[in-house]
Amino acid sequence: MNGLKKIKMGREAILQSIKKNKPDLLPVPQIDENKFSEDINLKEVFKNSISLVGGTIKEIESNAIDTEIKAIYLNAKRIVSVTEKSSLGTISVTQKTDPHTLEDIDLAIVEGELGVSENGAIWATANNSIVRALPFITNDLVIILNKEKICLHMLNAYDIISTRKRDFGVFISGPSKTADIEQCLVVGAHGAMSLTVLLV
Repeated sequence: MNGLKKIKMGREAILQSIKKNKPDLLPVPQIDENKFSEDINLKEVFKNSISLVGGTIKEIESNAIDTEIKAIYLNAKRIVSVTEKSSLGTISVTQKTDPHTLEDIDLAIVEGELGVSENGAIWATANNSIVRALPFITNDLVIILNKEKICLHMLNAYDIISTRKRDFGVFISGPSKTADIEQCLVVGAHGAMSLTVLLV
């Protein structure tokens, strides 16, 4: 008992010490977004950024989506499509779908809500993927994005999503990759092996 009492007293002493030595709160810096404004072709810079992060991007007509996807992913059989813009889905999912049952998915087709030209990031939410793990558990990923929904940089992106419903959301930039081990780039380490963005 004495040992537990000492541990508890030690814990309380540490917490009290932290409270006493907590630094003063600093105001959030005000950022003048106008200083980051650039007169650029958002779509072309976005395309270049997608390529730089290892993705593939194509601008197509909305009625050519399925034809384009079939041409790129010839061997995909187990396909989850959670967008009405593609009818290629062979596996249905709901919010109750156990992600473990999707471990052998060949291809996932989802919609993005917003693209960021500076880094090729695409904002996707729970509404876009239904199952949160879907964009990461699939072997290959296709994101369909409206070409009018591209902003300049992350400051703009955060302004746009600031009024969102506080639910799951993630910025996806290129296929999964890491260079942590021996500085050797490995694609598909923690998620999709490839990312194709279709601008419509």
